[in-house]
Amino acid sequence: MVRKMAKNEVKTKYLIIGNSAGGVGAAEAIRQVDKVGDIAMVSDEPYPVYSRPMISEYLAKKASLERMLYRPSGFYEKNRIATFLGKKVVKVDVDAHTIDLESGENIYWERLLLATGGTPIVSQVEGIEKQGIFTFTTLNDAKAIDSFLNGHKLPGIKAVVIGGGLIGFSVTEALIKRGVAVTIVEMKDRVLNTIVDEETSALAEEALRAAGVEILTNHTVTRVTSYVDGVTTGVTLDDQRAIPCEMVIMAIGVRPRLDLVTGTGIKTNRGIVVDRHMTTSHSDVYACGDVAEAYDYVYASNRLSPIWPNAYIGGRVAGFNMAGVPTEYAGGTAMNSLKYFGLAIASAGIAVPPDGTYEVVSSQTDRINKKVVLKDGIIKGMVFCGDVDKSGVVYGLMRDQLDVRHFKDTLVAADFSLASLPEALWRERLGIPPAGFTREEVKEQAQEEAGGD
Repeated sequence: MVRKMAKNEVKTKYLIIGNSAGGVGAAEAIRQVDKVGDIAMVSDEPYPVYSRPMISEYLAKKASLERMLYRPSGFYEKNRIATFLGKKVVKVDVDAHTIDLESGENIYWERLLLATGGTPIVSQVEGIEKQGIFTFTTLNDAKAIDSFLNGHKLPGIKAVVIGGGLIGFSVTEALIKRGVAVTIVEMKDRVLNTIVDEETSALAEEALRAAGVEILTNHTVTRVTSYVDGVTTGVTLDDQRAIPCEMVIMAIGVRPRLDLVTGTGIKTNRGIVVDRHMTTSHSDVYACGDVAEAYDYVYASNRLSPIWPNAYIGGRVAGFNMAGVPTEYAGGTAMNSLKYFGLAIASAGIAVPPDGTYEVVSSQTDRINKKVVLKDGIIKGMVFCGDVDKSGVVYGLMRDQLDVRHFKDTLVAADFSLASLPEALWRERLGIPPAGFTREEVKEQAQEEAGGD
């Protein structure tokens, strides 16, 4: 699968650093067009590829590693991928086309994909080195928290979760299921503030409080307190309020892992900058997933979009291009589908319009909120809460950038469905052309009916 050179030296055609959605997408695309080229995959995690969104289920004792696997056992062997799992990359030399592993191996590559993901953001508060402080982005994080809980009597443990975003929600639900009392501390004025609107945040907070979670917004943690032996006893807030707890979870978010490209000359901004082929500023180096700053079709510019589906699609695009098949990334955008504490939410793109040039179509009923954000008739964002069954149809219209101005109000109606769309459009979506029409003609007619005057 790879060619051995001198001692501790390996040569491969394709090298992928990262063993998650982006790396898997790239490997599968490469194998689709190149059946024999050597592929090597390096990851500092020792596990076969697993679904990171499922680590909360693991912590809640609802899923084993086997159930979390993103690909079946035998995936690497079937695709002839040489794996270096549990191995840390310490240096990338793009000029020499090599990487050095902490374990001593050197790998020579022809084309490289950086799918290194992100690293958790950790507040530099006083006492952060104490026992009982955790992050929550990997299976090892979930295992560490699980081990901590197994060493204490439950219920009875109190936890402070710093951050009221997706990570905070995920770990909070798992902790509640384990019998832990949780307080969320969020520095902004509402939870889930980066992905939903105010109405949905209010519904989310209501669901949290109904589950017994205490929520403190507009506050930050300034200090972790402890006993003499370093065991956490609580936190202190910016208003000097003390909250007793035995554990603290840093759930602020993640930032792109850029340490491997520092000093390489590869262009970075907030993440590694890539073009529509997922190529970096170095022609033989590609990037995808949380680490990449790729094209966002909503903003028509490069942005970070750290979500699982975009990582996989970006990885496939990178893989095809690495294997010599020119492929363009259509673009992604922020997109989230979640269900915590019995509340289903689907959001994408711009949840809160930044100025008056956007139009909002919405409807609110008891525990249900639907909102679509438009600009010049094109969907730029959506938030569905409480009733998300048809959100996929709206997201499809948004992804395809169709003009919906003539039927925009139906998008948030209680009875909205695919059949609510203009006939030519729903036929095109279902692949059912009327008699005497080709699919191409139906597509043209669908666009005319959707937005043409």
